[in-house]
Amino acid sequence: MAELVLGPVLRHVDPRSATLWVETDTACEVEIAGHRAATFQVGEQHFALVVVEDLEPGTTIPYDVRIGGDVVWPPAESPFPAPVIRTGPVRRMLFGSCRAAKAIPNPTKADKLGVDALDSYALRMKDEPVERWPDALVLLGDQVYADEPTPRITEWLAERRPEPVGEVVSFREYAELYHESWADPEIRWLMSVVPTSMIFDDHDVRDDWNTSRTWREQMATKKWWPERIRAGLASYWVYQHLGNLSPDELARDPLYQKVRTAGGDVQQLLEDFAEEADREVDGHKSTRWSYKRDFGPIRLLVIDTRSGRILSGPERLMVGNGEFEWIEENATGDFEHLLIGSSLPWLMPHGLSHLQSLNERMAGLPGLRGRIGETVRQVSDLEHWPAFRASFERLARLLERVSKAEDAPGTVCVLSGDVHHSYAARASFASKVDAKVYQLVCSPVHNDPPWIFRPAFRLSWSKPIARFLRWLADRRGISPDPVAWHKLSGPHFGNSVGILEFEGRESRFRLETAKTDGLHEVASLTL
Repeated sequence: MAELVLGPVLRHVDPRSATLWVETDTACEVEIAGHRAATFQVGEQHFALVVVEDLEPGTTIPYDVRIGGDVVWPPAESPFPAPVIRTGPVRRMLFGSCRAAKAIPNPTKADKLGVDALDSYALRMKDEPVERWPDALVLLGDQVYADEPTPRITEWLAERRPEPVGEVVSFREYAELYHESWADPEIRWLMSVVPTSMIFDDHDVRDDWNTSRTWREQMATKKWWPERIRAGLASYWVYQHLGNLSPDELARDPLYQKVRTAGGDVQQLLEDFAEEADREVDGHKSTRWSYKRDFGPIRLLVIDTRSGRILSGPERLMVGNGEFEWIEENATGDFEHLLIGSSLPWLMPHGLSHLQSLNERMAGLPGLRGRIGETVRQVSDLEHWPAFRASFERLARLLERVSKAEDAPGTVCVLSGDVHHSYAARASFASKVDAKVYQLVCSPVHNDPPWIFRPAFRLSWSKPIARFLRWLADRRGISPDPVAWHKLSGPHFGNSVGILEFEGRESRFRLETAKTDGLHEVASLTL
């Protein structure tokens, strides 16, 4: 009989339906809450997306996973509460990024990356009533580390092939990263009961992914890279992207319909699609990884800030014009809160923001100065929104328009990660200095860097350094910032989880950091 390998992962949920993702060890039919779906095959592996429909809004529905009539989830001796689907309103949302897998087989030993904040949250949840559980989880990148595997994965890779050392290449190898990370008992249970949205960042594919045209040219010289990018995006489509889509979107998605009806191994189909999608940086619009989710009166727009970059032409763009038009179109509407999920922060520490715009200008120069600028860009990871100045300014103008509209949302929050410290900042615009527009950053969930990084992050908020770099930017002809911002809280360090709580048009941001004795609140702000 077929067995459950991974999942269930509760993905898209609305008042009438829920989508659950599973991986099995062979072809079979999976049943959840009376609804069935056949698996599809990718190489050696098998997956199913079960859409549970005709649910009642505002209800809590227990469920299990069955294969051939036998219950395969939850385990008989599970210490966690039974899995449920909840179709009520979203009042509490978790978010964060950068969650590396635990690198130690023995849980009694200290984890060099610190205590996993999401793991700690799950442990607290299991002793709380369902009514106190979060209603949604948004993972903002680096769900797996394809170029920084754990010692166990590194040893396993060395047995498979000699190079590249310590990096995954194939679909099967990417899958092993997800197995290691998502099979963690606490995380596996949490993801079975909290609807989860996801987007990639660089480590989901490779460090500095699409930093620049030069980076792409350098990667193209590596003989294993074509297989790597095909497998990276194909595995992302299977493990992360599919579950972001609503049932209606799945029904309209031509690739998903081909996968469902293929009747055999679809790895070639998915990897051909992935190769085409990778060409987006050349201006060819082949796919869109960005997506929209509405949680009642809360709109979440999640932006692909990696795969859709435009890296050649008159100016570098974080996303292409077509993609940005989609963002602008969906950023307005009748909702109480607008959330923009961007793996990379829009508003950064002022010093870093000005430095990135300066570096973009230098890297675009011909000759030695341009080569130095490009080297600094890659080594220092200067590739956030301010390093794509045109896109930084366009997003600022959009959020200004949204904030001053007659039907403006109660709050506009850009949710981000990546930078390995957490903070909250508030934006103000010349036309509306009291705009309720915020940058909220939670990073990492489980990948606390060495302490030496902390002084550098603190220094990046220094006002004298910011003034000096802004002066340099003025001298280099970089346009004035179209937005001002000030830090409300932070920088905070350590593995953390961000929490947004909604009550009508009001909202609150909290940040909790994991210690060995549990989670501790380090920030609490009324927005």
